[in-house]
Amino acid sequence: MSLFHRDRFDTALSQLPGVTFVDQWDARVAKVGGKVFCLLTDYEPRCIVFKCSEESFDILTSLSGVTQARYFAKRKWASAEAGSELGEDDLLAYVTRSHALVAEGLTRKLRAELGIL
Repeated sequence: MSLFHRDRFDTALSQLPGVTFVDQWDARVAKVGGKVFCLLTDYEPRCIVFKCSEESFDILTSLSGVTQARYFAKRKWASAEAGSELGEDDLLAYVTRSHALVAEGLTRKLRAELGIL
C-alpha cells in the first residue's frame, strides 16, 4: 500500500516519536510538538507535503510531479504527487527528515518529553 493512502500514511508516520494527527485544511496533517511536518491532501491529485532543506528543495522540484507546496509561503516545503518520479522509499526518507527538521526547532524539554533525542 502507498503512503498516499491514509492508513499507510498514519501507520508509517506514527512510527516517528511524538507524532500526532489532525484533520484540517482538507488534509491529514502530521505534527510533532504541535508543529506541522507533513500532510496528505484529501483532494485529487493526492499530494504529500513536507519540509526539506534548501538543497533538497532544488533537487526535489526538478523531478516530475514534485513542486513547491501550495499555500506554504516559504521555499523549503515540497509537494509530491502520487505517481511522481520520487520513489516510495525516498519519499518516506524525506518525510522522516522533515520530522527531524521540525523537531529541531522544539525546545530541548519538549523534545525530551516526546522521546526525541
